[in-house]
Amino acid sequence: MTVFEGTFTHDPIAFKFAIVIARFNDLVTDKLVSSCQDCLKRHGVDADPQGTQVDYVWVPGSFEVPLVARQLALTEKYDAIICLGAVIRGQTPHFDYVASEAAKGIAAIGFQTGVPVIFGILTTDTMQQALERAGIKSNHGWHYALNALEMASLMRQLRPQNPR
Repeated sequence: MTVFEGTFTHDPIAFKFAIVIARFNDLVTDKLVSSCQDCLKRHGVDADPQGTQVDYVWVPGSFEVPLVARQLALTEKYDAIICLGAVIRGQTPHFDYVASEAAKGIAAIGFQTGVPVIFGILTTDTMQQALERAGIKSNHGWHYALNALEMASLMRQLRPQNPR
């Protein structure tokens, strides 16, 4: 029996990541990006925006994230793509449409391309809940980066004949 499991330690120049960030609710997404960068740096990745290991792509809102993430995945340049955004419930059904389509779109990209795409879109009822998840109590950006590192490592193990 063979057991495959992703790890968090690697050669610092081994992986290439993209982070797609929704500009809408940037009070929240800026905090997610910062924590995501911190995690990647602490695991040996050059997460500097002028560096070569992480590309940053800003889009208007969470609804636009899947389209851009798919285009990036199709380039076959990235070991994982992290999608960051915040959709906060309001008084209209807009929340339901945006949250649902973002989730479905992001999930489909991984299935279609084989590139791990991390769902880092916060879906909350209030701004307070979003801020708590983006740094007041804990910052999910860190966890999204860890997920990307683990999945990049795991996928590399599962297809060693196709190194990136």
